Amino acid sequence: RMLLSVERSLLNVLTILISVATTTRKLVDATRGKFGVLDTRKTIPGLRYLQKYAVKVGGGVNHRFGLYDMVMIKDNHIAVFKGDILKAVKMAKESFPMHKVEVECDNLEQVKLAVEAGAHVIMLDNMSVEEIKMASEYIKSINPEIIVEASGNIDEEKIREIAESGAPIDFVSTSKMTMKYDVVDISFVIEE
Repeated sequence: RMLLSVERSLLNVLTILISVATTTRKLVDATRGKFGVLDTRKTIPGLRYLQKYAVKVGGGVNHRFGLYDMVMIKDNHIAVFKGDILKAVKMAKESFPMHKVEVECDNLEQVKLAVEAGAHVIMLDNMSVEEIKMASEYIKSINPEIIVEASGNIDEEKIREIAESGAPIDFVSTSKMTMKYDVVDISFVIEE
């Protein structure tokens, strides 16, 4: 009787977690072992820790749990600094010296500024596979220690294309695993 009273809720949560892990595994397999697959903070309210655990079970890597994990300078921050990525990174490093600084870049000019500023991680956002290859090769030629992450419209097909291109990235990040996962159908059957 107790199981029947929680059956639907339990199945709903398990469906989400199994779907997240299964989708993650598909994306990880598409990389052919060339780079890691990061999740994002885009999760279902109240399920972040469980979804991030499911990502790990599927072979993915947890990116950030919250704003406290890393300084991320995104397009809105760059706009506040009137495009001055050097100043934004300098201020972030001075304000949070124990944290890594990641800069979101959507063009090669921003990438060059982020490298010059000393960003620890550079996110290549919404770039084509060709742009990802060109930008990541530039970054690694200047400083191979910088972590390169491709993001924006990342799905299984784009992951395969990036892997085939030979772009020297470290990770792709996507909310596909936690927000747009392929739903796995499960059921609960009691035998007489």
